[in-house]
Amino acid sequence: MNLRILFFLFLLFFSNSFVKAQKSKSNNAPAQSLQDLAEFVSPFVGTDGHGHTYPGATAPFGMVQLSPDTRLSGWDGCSGYHYSDSVVYGFSHTHLSGTGCPDYGDILIMPTVGDLKFKNQDYASPFAHENESAQPGYYSVLLDKYKVRAELTASPRAGFHRYGFPKTKNANIIIDLEHRDEVIESSIEVVGNSEIRGMRRSKAWAKDQYVYFVMKFSEPFRAFGLVSKNAVQLGEVKLKGKNIKGYVTFETDGKKPILVKVGISAVDYQGATQNIASEIPQWDFDKTKAQTRELWNKELNKIQVEGGDLEQQKTFYTALYHLMLAPNLYNDVDGRFRGTDLKIHQADSFQNYTVFSLWDTYRAAHPLFSILDTKRTQDFINTFLAQYDNGGLLPVWELSGNETFCMIGYHSVSVIADAYMKNIKRFDAEHAYEAMKHSANMRHFGLDAYRRYGFVPFEAEHESVSKTLEYAYDDWCIAQMALSLGHEEEYEIYIKRAQYYKNLFDPSTGFLRAKVNGNWYSPFKATEVNQNYTEANAWQYAFYVPQDIEGLAEMMGGRDVMLNKLEELFTTTDNVSGREQADITGLIGQYAHGNEPSHHIAYLYNYVGMPWKTQERVRYILDNFYTSKPDGLIGNEDCGQMSAWYVLSAMGFYPVCPGLPEYAIGSPIFSKVTINLESGNKFVIKANNNSAKNKFIQVAQLNGQMYNRCYLRHADIMKGGEISFQMGENPNMDWANRESDIPYSSIKDNLIVPVPVIVSESKTFKTEITVSIYAITENTDIYYTTDNREPDSTSTLYTEPFVVKKNMSVKAIAYQKDKGKSFPVTANFYKIPDTWRISIRSKYDKQYSAGGPEGLIDGLRGQSNWRTGGWQGYQDQDFEATLDLGSEQVFHKINASFLQDVDSWILMPTEVEFSVSSDNVHFEVVGKVENTVSPKEYGNILKDFKYDANMKGRYVKVKAKNFGKLPEWHLGAGGEAYIFIDEIMVE
Repeated sequence: MNLRILFFLFLLFFSNSFVKAQKSKSNNAPAQSLQDLAEFVSPFVGTDGHGHTYPGATAPFGMVQLSPDTRLSGWDGCSGYHYSDSVVYGFSHTHLSGTGCPDYGDILIMPTVGDLKFKNQDYASPFAHENESAQPGYYSVLLDKYKVRAELTASPRAGFHRYGFPKTKNANIIIDLEHRDEVIESSIEVVGNSEIRGMRRSKAWAKDQYVYFVMKFSEPFRAFGLVSKNAVQLGEVKLKGKNIKGYVTFETDGKKPILVKVGISAVDYQGATQNIASEIPQWDFDKTKAQTRELWNKELNKIQVEGGDLEQQKTFYTALYHLMLAPNLYNDVDGRFRGTDLKIHQADSFQNYTVFSLWDTYRAAHPLFSILDTKRTQDFINTFLAQYDNGGLLPVWELSGNETFCMIGYHSVSVIADAYMKNIKRFDAEHAYEAMKHSANMRHFGLDAYRRYGFVPFEAEHESVSKTLEYAYDDWCIAQMALSLGHEEEYEIYIKRAQYYKNLFDPSTGFLRAKVNGNWYSPFKATEVNQNYTEANAWQYAFYVPQDIEGLAEMMGGRDVMLNKLEELFTTTDNVSGREQADITGLIGQYAHGNEPSHHIAYLYNYVGMPWKTQERVRYILDNFYTSKPDGLIGNEDCGQMSAWYVLSAMGFYPVCPGLPEYAIGSPIFSKVTINLESGNKFVIKANNNSAKNKFIQVAQLNGQMYNRCYLRHADIMKGGEISFQMGENPNMDWANRESDIPYSSIKDNLIVPVPVIVSESKTFKTEITVSIYAITENTDIYYTTDNREPDSTSTLYTEPFVVKKNMSVKAIAYQKDKGKSFPVTANFYKIPDTWRISIRSKYDKQYSAGGPEGLIDGLRGQSNWRTGGWQGYQDQDFEATLDLGSEQVFHKINASFLQDVDSWILMPTEVEFSVSSDNVHFEVVGKVENTVSPKEYGNILKDFKYDANMKGRYVKVKAKNFGKLPEWHLGAGGEAYIFIDEIMVE
């Protein structure tokens, strides 16, 4: 008996057993094995609003995401689909779930009828939602223009299409390799009369992505054509280029559908062919659809819930479904994959994956995988190590073998440490530890400054506060690995680095603030979204020290102060201010559930002895920020993180600090949850007397014993058992509020001394400036130098403010006898000409002020990283300023420096005009300099607009003409461009 027959008999037996199980299923009965939980999933959730999900067909963690494309560009088109759209351009085979950057949409197929047209807007078809449906592993829509019923399903590595054409001699299928992102190279080839293959290499978020495909048709096509630049190339069976398409044509009877199987591979045609042959050997669409639904039911049945209402069940299982859309398989059935060196490798002992949105998913998605999917977690980590071996770095945000370096931190170390601390260890721990240290000791993204100063200074790197805090957490993860592996000396290094957050804590405001030139960044407004934080403000990062919550509370002034700060976060009526940030949604006061930095905060009440407050806050978020409707996500799904929060919180617990093998308890919404573990054990969570009103825990029992802790240990979950809660309408303020009952996150050894603060009005002055220094902790001495030497305890003891009258570098340390000295902090002071004045007629954006008007004449030129604050920004206006030299002078050169960063809407002025005057009334235009930098030249580009000639005058006027509206090819098309200028120089 061959393998295919054996496989068929297995499926037959399995299907019969499954049907019997469904017949005995009752919504009110106890959870049984393999329920049809896919019926509770709506793939449309998150396709409206800013969820950025897609509704198409995919298998759990599948390499193929076969889905309709309704939007070609824009932030809300990141997944290719938005529920508000009414036109389908076709069905492509790769999509991203919930990201904030667009990519994928590879290998688009579009069925049409009648005359052939090859521009996407010409072959696109209207559709209506009432003729559209989706479920796990299946999608269907009626294309109104052609009266074609399109149906999609997928195996892990192949897509399966079924098209119900009307009766016609011209039933066409267009294959569009130009669709969506920029093509580097592509090819297409007709193989016989029922197969087409090709490849597409493209550039977008992933800078060099490979997709090979093999496309097999159920019927011989009667005609075909290959297309270049939307023109048919007669007689060609093979074509290469950057803008190529193809088509096949059938004669249909209106009854028998046309089926198309599409295998994809990042490796080659052979891989794509094998993927089809292995996973969809037959031409039975419904069988593949059923098999994929079974795969989904196997995954969804890892958690079985009872109680709650239908809306909660739908929201829960849709969230669990979204969790399992990524990461994605990224090797062929034979184990070959394209690595982060873009070369071909073999995965013999693990499955290779891609799409690691780690800034998001390390928080809850990966900790949830550590419960539900330990084997796959090991595969993720072995994928990380393969990426380190092949590409030289653990992933930050990896996509299709490309490191995008999107977002901050090196949170792969969190995933590794969290797994290791939870006894998931089927990987080379020492090798992983070396890779973790390698990530922590790179020189990019402010890490060199972080190691040198004990924090990331504002002038060294943008988003300096967020980066300091997230680096410190990641370093704590490395410290836990070091300690577990016996590397005690290195443990001391990293546990000290885990405390670098202390160098940015400002006791006068109670916030973690940016530091510039040794002083606090000002003006400071906690609600302001600016370049100091990542997609957030000071409020939303005020509590991001998961590794040392006790230490943060002590710096704030104690747990009572932290409690008051938490309450103020949730109850303040102040609005978010500063830069517009679309990710900041789902606001409760200044808490923003729509973005990840806030996700742990509601659980922090547990750490200050007020768990009932956590129960109250968590229930509000569960009830108000998630629904089963298309707009049912309050923010980007972010590859499963938004949904992981819901799944964990609905069950009643959350990992505040991944790497600590425990979870803070919240408020479960179901009367019973059964977690079916890979080991065969079951962990059951019961919430008796549970309801919308009865959200507060009265008492708890773990395995029949009274349980007074407001946290769960990972080991207790994994060995199986039962925790039960008695719920009530009023909070039990005595439950789990003692010192021994609350979760504990604290660093107690190798404590550091925070750096002092050097206070001054500015870093530039005209005659003199007063400087003072203070420590942020008590019982601390300060020593300083003014001669470029590094200070120590033998340097000058600071006692009172002093005056600086010349260019000077002041360096200071804080010193405590029991802990030693802090990192040195440095402030540089520059004397500028007393006679120069500047008057700016335009109005700069307060986010980009360069320190004020005199920032343009302080002699300090802005860096290429404009986010560090050295540039003035002007949007939707020309720039005009007049420089007063103080007296009439002869000069021979005028120079104004500008910056371009096309992705950030910053473009060079089209021209710069220089004028000179003796009386500030009558100006003579002495020269114009045209821009020579293309608006399509990406990256951070600096250009000096210079005019050389002998001139005489006192006043110099500089006018720069704004680029205007962003062109159609730009992602922000129609938006208004910025001018960025720093430093006007006259010689």
